[in-house]
Amino acid sequence: MARTTFDGVIEAVRYKPDGQVDWVRAFIHRGPTFSDRIILNRTTLIEHLMSGKRYLAGKRIPLMASTFEVDKPLQLVQKDSKVVLVIGEINTDKDYLAGIPRI
Repeated sequence: MARTTFDGVIEAVRYKPDGQVDWVRAFIHRGPTFSDRIILNRTTLIEHLMSGKRYLAGKRIPLMASTFEVDKPLQLVQKDSKVVLVIGEINTDKDYLAGIPRI
């Protein structure tokens, strides 16, 4: 079995009216497996990313336990003294998680 090189998978996102991420629905890597779906607010997600954890956009494959289809990594970008959450090479002032479905 290949070793997992990421700490979590972001499955869905909820944005605030101002364009910031309100919360994400994610699976967290815990030991040899992943958690059930959990909700992470923006602050907690940023803390995890700043501590070096790696999150990818993706979704769980049905009936395959801790197997995921994953895409690009989530990144923190500093824009004019504020932190912006992005996926890919996007130059924006608002959070933009490309490829992750909105709730």
